[in-house]
Amino acid sequence: MPLMELIDGKLGATAPLRNEPVQARSTARLTALLDAAAAAIDDLGYERLTTAMVAERAGASIGTVYRYFPDRIAVLQALATRNLEAVLRGVERAISDRRSATWREVVLNSFDAYVAAFRTQRGFASLRSGDVLDLRPASGGVTANSHIAQTLMGGLAARFGTDESPETLFAFENAIEVQDALIARAFARTPRGDAAFLDSGRALVLSILSDRLS
Repeated sequence: MPLMELIDGKLGATAPLRNEPVQARSTARLTALLDAAAAAIDDLGYERLTTAMVAERAGASIGTVYRYFPDRIAVLQALATRNLEAVLRGVERAISDRRSATWREVVLNSFDAYVAAFRTQRGFASLRSGDVLDLRPASGGVTANSHIAQTLMGGLAARFGTDESPETLFAFENAIEVQDALIARAFARTPRGDAAFLDSGRALVLSILSDRLS
């Protein structure tokens, strides 16, 4: 899916890209810029990211960066959107995995997909899907965690006939916020994740949802 469409659809933001890549070489260049930004965030945190840093790490000119991104916030928006799309793909795989016979198994597999993003995606632990900082216009859209909650709730309803009421959506949003906070805490001091915090997160997420879905 084109990055501009992802930013519009997932984060509710005006697309920050100045030029949507239409050729393979342009797409590869954009990917390299975002990879460089993710590596810099891993090393220094998103607060210190600059467009000059992205250009240097990608081996590109600053003009190349500005060809796609008007400023550092646009870089962060695009990277957060890429992160969100990866998480949603993991959630969708968990939902469609027929080896999971109950909604609880799907929820746990979805949780583990989020854990996997912390372990494998550079920059994810700091930036995640953008909810750790305000990347959207003041008027714009639902949060990234809300998208995850909606995707999980809708998938469970389609497979298992579980409830989709506003009250249940609120429970899913609570569960995803708890998931995000405890997984982030688990990875605060160890690159593999503190097992005690991860186990606590799984238990709390299931407890929150059980009140609505059991």
